[in-house]
This record gives sequence, structure tokens and C-alpha cells, in this order.
Amino acid sequence: MTVHPEGWRKSSRSSKTSCVEVGRTSNGAAVRDTKDRSAGYFTATGQQWAAFIDAVKSNRFD
Repeated sequence: MTVHPEGWRKSSRSSKTSCVEVGRTSNGAAVRDTKDRSAGYFTATGQQWAAFIDAVKSNRFD
């Protein structure tokens, strides 16, 4: 299945040296490196993306 992310936007947490963009997919989200877009992206289902966002908001990665 081919995924075509849309609506790419830069993370508000990105800095000049660490930038990521998030795009919508029909089933979740896609993430890519802003400085190397040609490297591609990875995707997550809506459930995976929600679990990731929950983990970030609850400081599980600090």
C-alpha cells in the first residue's frame, strides 16, 4: 500500500539543529527529518500515534 502524507508541518519543538515534520495519512501520521526530506519518512497508525503523543505529554521520554 502506498502512503501519501499531506499537510506537512514543522514541530513547534524543533530547533535549528533538530527539526522534524509531521504529515497526515489516511490511517495516522508520518514523520520526516526537515533537513533531509529525501531520506523518506516513517508512518504510524492512528492508535500508535495517539500512544506516542500520550507518552510525550506524560514525560515518559524525559
